[in-house]
Amino acid sequence: MNNNDKKKKFDLKCKKENVINSLFEVEHFLCNLKKVCNTVCLYKILK
Repeated sequence: MNNNDKKKKFDLKCKKENVINSLFEVEHFLCNLKKVCNTVCLYKILK
């Protein structure tokens, strides 16, 4: 029964913060990707 006591408890607050941070990073990545695509398209037009 000591093994059950040693198991880590599910920490919802920590998981929630990790998910929020991950989504924030994904959002920034997609925003930067969109800017790069727009820049490439503009470069092709002006070329």
